[in-house]
Amino acid sequence: MLFGKTILITGVASGIGARTAELAGQLGADVIGVDVREPAAAVGSFVKADISSKAGVDDLIARLPQRIDALCNVAGLSGNTGAAATLAVNFFGLRALSEGLVPKLREGGAIVNVASIAGYGWRANLNRAASMVGIEGFPDVAEVVCDHAVRNEEGYPVSKELLLLWTFRAAHQDLFKRRGIRVNAVSPGPVETPILKQFRTVLGDARVDSDIARVGRAGTSGDIAPVVLFLCSDGARWINGANVPVDGGLEASINAEMFGF
Repeated sequence: MLFGKTILITGVASGIGARTAELAGQLGADVIGVDVREPAAAVGSFVKADISSKAGVDDLIARLPQRIDALCNVAGLSGNTGAAATLAVNFFGLRALSEGLVPKLREGGAIVNVASIAGYGWRANLNRAASMVGIEGFPDVAEVVCDHAVRNEEGYPVSKELLLLWTFRAAHQDLFKRRGIRVNAVSPGPVETPILKQFRTVLGDARVDSDIARVGRAGTSGDIAPVVLFLCSDGARWINGANVPVDGGLEASINAEMFGF
């Protein structure tokens, strides 16, 4: 279902992005990898780019081919660099890339956003999330963070809350819908990647250990990559605007506790 497709994957230098690129190649896709760092392993073709600014996004899009079948938005920061830097990459840069790439995405193509169980609170924080998602273009992110009173330690979960809300909206946004481009999200639980230690610093050991204990083990990049690529494939052609939790049952456990069932 991926043979011959051109798939653009951000964040290919490590973790989920690296495994997604590797698996996509094994399944017959032509992979274009993007990262701010050179990947250790070959990933088809590689483009070095930084999506933390509008200029960086525009430069990346200009260097990409005219036809891409799917975009996997995997690149992200853990939050240890502060809220503004985290939101610039994890949401505003990702969104700008997705929107700017539309003319090069084939009709019937796909966008897959790697969100997180950390974005679970988007419903409780809906007013703030909706306000921030409603800001068009690539704003002054530091100003947005200040205006919405986002603390540095909240940068990562807030970025994923925005990403989930935008995924639901984008699936029915004319920009994507008129070309039949599906927009979905995957929400991993704790995953054994190089930035897990950073998550422990940002979210705290107690939160991370509790989440892992609920489901028995942390995930691996190999647990997440197949689901990301399935959503890129023709097998997922009737899946749109969905968030797929790939977390060993963590969201189910949290729901049961919160809603008392």
